[in-house]
Amino acid sequence: MNNNQMCESDGKSRTGSGTGEYFITYPDQVLENVLENVLLFLKSRYDRNAVSLVCKSWYRAEAYTRSDLFIGNCYSVAPRRVTQRFTRVRSVTIKGKPRFADFSLLPQDWGAHFTPWVLTMASAYRALEKIHLKRMSVTDDDLAVVAHSFPNFKELVLVCCDGFGTSGLAVVVSECRCLRVLELIEDEVTDDEVDWISCFPGDGVTNLESLAFDCVESAINLESLEKLVARSPMLKKLRLNRHVSISQLYRLLIRAPRLTHLGTGSFSPSEEQPQNDNSRESDYLSAFAACRSIVCLSGFREIAPEYLPAIVPICANLTSLNLSYANIDAEQLKPVIRLCHKLQVFWVLDSICDEGLQAVAETCKDLRELRVFPIDASENAEGPVSEVGLLAIALGCRKLQSILYFCQQMTNAAVVAMSKNCPDLVVFRLCIIGRYRPDRVTGEPMDEGFGAIVKNCKKLTRLAVSGLLTDKAFCYIGQYGKLVRTLSVAFAGDSDMGLKYVLEGCANLQKLEIRDSPFGDSALLSGLHHFYNMRFVWMSSCRVTREGCLNVARHLPRLVVEVFRRDEEEGGERGDFVDTLYMYRSLDGPRADAPRFVRIL
Repeated sequence: MNNNQMCESDGKSRTGSGTGEYFITYPDQVLENVLENVLLFLKSRYDRNAVSLVCKSWYRAEAYTRSDLFIGNCYSVAPRRVTQRFTRVRSVTIKGKPRFADFSLLPQDWGAHFTPWVLTMASAYRALEKIHLKRMSVTDDDLAVVAHSFPNFKELVLVCCDGFGTSGLAVVVSECRCLRVLELIEDEVTDDEVDWISCFPGDGVTNLESLAFDCVESAINLESLEKLVARSPMLKKLRLNRHVSISQLYRLLIRAPRLTHLGTGSFSPSEEQPQNDNSRESDYLSAFAACRSIVCLSGFREIAPEYLPAIVPICANLTSLNLSYANIDAEQLKPVIRLCHKLQVFWVLDSICDEGLQAVAETCKDLRELRVFPIDASENAEGPVSEVGLLAIALGCRKLQSILYFCQQMTNAAVVAMSKNCPDLVVFRLCIIGRYRPDRVTGEPMDEGFGAIVKNCKKLTRLAVSGLLTDKAFCYIGQYGKLVRTLSVAFAGDSDMGLKYVLEGCANLQKLEIRDSPFGDSALLSGLHHFYNMRFVWMSSCRVTREGCLNVARHLPRLVVEVFRRDEEEGGERGDFVDTLYMYRSLDGPRADAPRFVRIL
């Protein structure tokens, strides 16, 4: 029997067994069942989004099988629409405020409330196990809903969130008996004078695998923490706040020998232990020596540099070291960094100077990610790192994939060298502090340096530019930055043509962040063809007018165009120019919770 004979007009198929029996099947249903089983192995959200666009049956199958949900902008879609389409979700990640909120450019009461999301999910996703939030406003009541609505809840990660306090944490840790991960990262946590650490259930062993609270400013009950760590045999990650001294850290380490990730807390003596008391130095060394499984080390808040050698026993195994709170110099760093031959991720303050970066380049040949943060970000400060340090890293760390580098001065030659020696760069963020700073040696614009990055680094997806740049640099970005998804521009640019080159050339651009740059209405309107494909556009202190923003809103009715105005005491908008423009795509139109300083056009 051929295929044409099997296919009937009613969509059913009949096959005979020779005994007069017929079995009726539905080809569409069979195919959907097969597809659903195949899609279970598809983890990438980009691949899943592509699959959902094939046809209606694939759309339905993809929605039914999706267990991990990612919402890149909490205002891009209404919670109810999400829960109606995706019914079997177990993990949710939601991002709220624009990234520039990290730089105090966005008032705290802007929005990004978690409340409507958690109330909707509480009735739709009873099997929810994981919630990851970034730059969201989360209340104690929201945390209570989480604690009481999801009986199998296991993982809560809050990054750069605010609005909640220690009382909300107490409800979560006391009610979520299956909790495995609680990570609070760079959050603003209110001290409600609640001993939340003691609220973890005290009966038997816990399921805890990761506990991070280094951003919590209030003191914690050390005795309760010690007991919690002692009865958490699966604990692999522990990040402590600044109230945990090095002597207290020792007491925790001996109770958690299986740690792989450690945030050290203050890493300085407690008040009862004088700083010049070295009587227990051997204890610290032995404690770290016993934790040979540690591969990731961070924290070091309020560090006493003389205690830094205590980590020497584990340096040989470290793949990640975060010293971004440790004000140490090159001489203090060298004895430690020269033992870190396996290091792949390194965050540090610029207090280590170019000399410290040279030591990193000599030792850390497997380095994949480097971040150098400034101690003093003022324009008039004399920067301790420069093109010398960047060049050393370029020559010594050729496997580098991601770099964030704050400096006061730079040269095209150093940036070109990095583009040639580190072709695997995916992220390149060079932040030259100050306005429109040229090549330190030649006085020329930084065009050729950034041009070389987009020409030679074929995998580049994220780029941050600064310094004196002309339209030529942005022409390079538009011509060669075909994979760039995130572009950040600060104190750079020449004319509207620069932004036009980018919007017309970077077809994969998803996020565009611009501040203090001379781009106006003409440049903005050149992106009308692309804005629907982008997650958001942020422009602050540029030359965009209200009329230009209105034109975009008229042409693209499904794009939400928000204009922020300054506080009245600061004089309102800058003449005809808007202070800040924020645009994003949305399936459900403008939000209903915009504060008074936000005008939706």
